[in-house]
Amino acid sequence: MLFFEGTPFEINRVILIRFLMTALLILLFWLGTRRMKLIPGRGQSIIEFATGFVRSNIAEGNLGVKDGQRFLPLLSAIFFGVLFLNIAGIIPGLNLAGTSVIGFPLVLAVVSYVTFIYAGIKRHGAGFFKSSLFPSGVPKPLYLIVTPIELVSTFVLRPVTLTLRLLMNMIAGHMLLVLCFSATAFFLSLNPFGGFNLLSIGTLAFGFIFTVFEILVAVLQAYVFAFLTAAYIQLALVDEH
Repeated sequence: MLFFEGTPFEINRVILIRFLMTALLILLFWLGTRRMKLIPGRGQSIIEFATGFVRSNIAEGNLGVKDGQRFLPLLSAIFFGVLFLNIAGIIPGLNLAGTSVIGFPLVLAVVSYVTFIYAGIKRHGAGFFKSSLFPSGVPKPLYLIVTPIELVSTFVLRPVTLTLRLLMNMIAGHMLLVLCFSATAFFLSLNPFGGFNLLSIGTLAFGFIFTVFEILVAVLQAYVFAFLTAAYIQLALVDEH
């Protein structure tokens, strides 16, 4: 623990990283949008490009213009929040993704799940659950098989898979980087100027390669989480329900 140990407000390294990256995200958006102009400057252009990407490829791409605009704030918060917390894993001095401990991915998965349920009930009322568990066009005897499958896949597995997909990817990336750079330090400590130094060059090179790969994974996982949230909302809104 770093601060307030023994209290309900304990702050460890992961919590501190989450605070720092959230503050950085807010700061960057504030700096990029505090003086909006018709002809945007560099900062405003970057913010507009990033938010436009979420709007066109995640929100409106799944939900259409009307519903896309409706859920855009949530989807943007998920995308940029996950992205910044993921990127912390390759920032020197932090070296740990804020999403590599289950708490944050689980909370986001619950938010996504609750939004999915809300969207379905808001659009279709209580019939949302009936049509989800008892799809039309299925012979009645087959409901004995279909309904339990739909219950598990739609209302149980979705938040679980959202949580574990993000968590496991960021843990795996963190472990790879730790392994490569720890091996580099180990080989250098054995013989800084001899044969083991060649091994350290190899592990260091792999460390940099995996760092670039980790950046790609950080962006991809942010996109996947936000995209799947939008896809689940879209499934709750379709007329079949």
